[in-house]
Amino acid sequence: MSKTNMLRLPGVLYESGHRRSTLNSLMAEGLWPKPVKLAPRCVGWPADEVAAVNAARIAGKSEDEIRRLVVNLEAARASAR
Repeated sequence: MSKTNMLRLPGVLYESGHRRSTLNSLMAEGLWPKPVKLAPRCVGWPADEVAAVNAARIAGKSEDEIRRLVVNLEAARASAR
């Protein structure tokens, strides 16, 4: 099993360049993956998912393409359990 680095909120905000409110809006629109629950009051995002979404944005992918990417990332996460 491979090791996955997890980013907490400050790291995600830094890596994405977004503010918290923007990140919440993107998640609601399906344009950013939802966090993983790490503990009762602790969440994080897999660093590879953050990198994949950032790479898609840099590549100029459309919102529909990014939504499909997010769905695929979250599905892969669920199947890895």
